[in-house]
Amino acid sequence: MSDPIYTATVQAIGGRQGVVRSDDGHLEATLAYPSAMGGDGAGTNPEQLFGAGYAACFLGALGVIARQSGVTLGEHSLGAQVDLIKDETSFHLGVRLTLTAPALSWAQADDLLHRAHEICPYSRAIRGNVRVELAVARA
Repeated sequence: MSDPIYTATVQAIGGRQGVVRSDDGHLEATLAYPSAMGGDGAGTNPEQLFGAGYAACFLGALGVIARQSGVTLGEHSLGAQVDLIKDETSFHLGVRLTLTAPALSWAQADDLLHRAHEICPYSRAIRGNVRVELAVARA
């Protein structure tokens, strides 16, 4: 294994009804069960935090692919929907990523989206374990 170029350190206290804090103080969030799970929704939750991290990282990968391809993305964003799914025996995640990139044709955006999915560290980490659906938003 290669040496890491960066290590994030975060402490979770109290599980889904607790807090999370990074060692550098840049992240501190109160956690709560969403109302859909019987909670008061007064805080964020692990699925939202995962979606935020995944979307941000994925946009970084998209930028790399666009630069390598000589494509100017223009204004763009990525929506992430993270589903917590219960089956007969356990819980698992599902993810839907939707790219909005009005300056690109649908075909261009779709190509970049799928190529970014191949190199994004989050995509690589969950490949084979989490179903990820990719989509390009229609203008």
